[in-house]
Amino acid sequence: MTDQTENEQSPVNPAGPPTWIYSSTSSDRPDMASKNERKKSGLKMAIVAGTVSGLLAGTAGFAGASYLNLKPNQSITLPAESGDTSPRPDDSIAGIAKSVLPTVVSISVESTSGQGTGSGFLIQSNSTESYVLTNNHVVTGAGSGATITVSFQDQSEAPATVVGTNESYDLAVLRVERGDLPVAALGDSDDVVVGDLAIAIGSPLGLSGTVTSGIISALNRPVTAGGDGESSFINAIQTDAAINPGNSGGPLVNAQGQVIGINSAIATLSSSSSSQSGSIGLGFSIPINQAKRVAEELINSGTSSYPVIGVQLDMAFEGKGALVSSVVEGGPASTTDLQGGDVIVAIDGQSVSDGAELVVRIRAKAPGDTVQLKLDNGDVISVVLGSETSQ
Repeated sequence: MTDQTENEQSPVNPAGPPTWIYSSTSSDRPDMASKNERKKSGLKMAIVAGTVSGLLAGTAGFAGASYLNLKPNQSITLPAESGDTSPRPDDSIAGIAKSVLPTVVSISVESTSGQGTGSGFLIQSNSTESYVLTNNHVVTGAGSGATITVSFQDQSEAPATVVGTNESYDLAVLRVERGDLPVAALGDSDDVVVGDLAIAIGSPLGLSGTVTSGIISALNRPVTAGGDGESSFINAIQTDAAINPGNSGGPLVNAQGQVIGINSAIATLSSSSSSQSGSIGLGFSIPINQAKRVAEELINSGTSSYPVIGVQLDMAFEGKGALVSSVVEGGPASTTDLQGGDVIVAIDGQSVSDGAELVVRIRAKAPGDTVQLKLDNGDVISVVLGSETSQ
């Protein structure tokens, strides 16, 4: 990996609240939740459930005493059935969930350094094996030598192995030795518009098969997420569908039941990315068009690439735009007029506020694409994107 690539990957999070954090299990990494913590969480849930049940039972009893006022031996006639409400229409949220849930899995990762859970979904299956797409941080957070188990909607389980990962895009592909499984239908994330229906499916806090819904609330959100030396740059789809720790790697689905994104990060008002903050209506997903290319490369070769322009960026630059420290010799930009000291303020007509946002916009492209870089002096420079292999 070149020096230029390392510079482009420097982790830069947006200043001040909100803070982007991974939406995997507690402390967002598989080594977070201890057994005691899970027991405490379960106890709290039981208490809440008991309170609600008691309240409902009390309310029902009160209604019977106050309004029926039946005389001895008096009977009543219940209203006739108004009609069967099932099955639900295929295009309802219930119908979509029914069709997609069999393709969604829960992922459990355990090692000597910790354990945790995440989500994923089946993208390919033949007679002997199947492939699951998920987040890199779901499967790598517990360290080397971890045992990975995939749980299906029918409650069966199977061991899984890592086919390949791409830290730059926060993506990973797993293989399970089980064939002829249902696979998710992939949509076109370039066709998504703000206001579209969005359905998130996964295992928040280990609660498998959880379905939440909302809308697409924004597009092309530049999100940088990472920790412990990792940094991922996401040109994200934003949704207000509830996404919580454990949803990481699960699908974001459109009204046709097609996957349009991989749920990967949430915004929190907490000052610490290790806090267990829940959904505040700001979830972020990797567009499926971007993820599909990476997943295909990982399945075919175990490695994948990402695009670069061949420059070193000054990530500490406090002005408007991305400051080019130097142009990498022999890199894509070396054959252009781009040079050290230039400030890039837009790419393909989209403004960029800093170096991290420029990297996000570039990562949304593919190697070989041509981009137009606008400088602060008004010049526009055309660059054919090069390629680097993710480690």
